[in-house]
Amino acid sequence: MNNDILLDEEGYLLDLQDWTPELANQLALEVEVEMTEAHWEIIYLLREFYAAFEISPAMRPLVKAVSRKLGADKGRSIYLMTLFPGSPPKLAAKIAGLPKPANCL
Repeated sequence: MNNDILLDEEGYLLDLQDWTPELANQLALEVEVEMTEAHWEIIYLLREFYAAFEISPAMRPLVKAVSRKLGADKGRSIYLMTLFPGSPPKLAAKIAGLPKPANCL
């Protein structure tokens, strides 16, 4: 990873302006996520959500936003967990270059 990119102690970008798709791929590799088109749909949706509301969504608002934008089949926790194992909001926010969702431990 580029040494000029600053991350916090949990691996979230400190300067959101540093984010690029290439950096997202690097961040994804570090958390062992192989990016596909399905992942990019969620990453770009998250970035749009953040641009609109200035927060990284926790699970419930993330599911709701995905359901509205991408349909009910993708707006399910199980779908998001297959893409971003463990904690989809935290992992996806990290790859999307956004702050850690406030309500996620």
